[in-house]
Amino acid sequence: MGPVGRLPGGGLAKGLAVTLRTMTRRSITRQYPEVQPELPPRSRGVIALFEENCTVCMLCARECPDWCIYIDSHKETLPAEGGGRARTRNVLDRFAIDFALCMYCGICVEVCPFDALFWSPEFEYAEYDIAELTHEKERLREWMWTVPPPPAHDPSAEPPKEVAAAEKAALRAARRPPGGAR
Repeated sequence: MGPVGRLPGGGLAKGLAVTLRTMTRRSITRQYPEVQPELPPRSRGVIALFEENCTVCMLCARECPDWCIYIDSHKETLPAEGGGRARTRNVLDRFAIDFALCMYCGICVEVCPFDALFWSPEFEYAEYDIAELTHEKERLREWMWTVPPPPAHDPSAEPPKEVAAAEKAALRAARRPPGGAR
């Protein structure tokens, strides 16, 4: 404790000194609706859907801890070209996320094997009625165009293990004498 803290009313004087010091500084408050905030890169706002990549594998809905993803689909039979067997595929009918339940953990984005879900930095999707926070695939598709591109690879970083392994295998194949003998 300093010498001011020992005197009677010292705490009050210390508090007033902090107040006077703060009053002389410039305010850092931004007036939000007029001045948009500068978001950090790759910030989490809302989940966007790239519908063309969705194969209705249901991994996102199964892994969601809040069960806030709703998916409906039907099977469609495609005729085969050249006399082959007809193929069936899943067609997405409904993809909805209830953002009133979502805890923004990102598990659905991480487990999607076909890159159909992405984080969008959009955060202005408030509604007056909580029932309107369930957004369907059309609204999720609109947010897809706000998703920033992935960051560029660092040129000084070591290459991914897959690329290094492929280059090593190509080098071995190039050193191998023709005819396959070792």
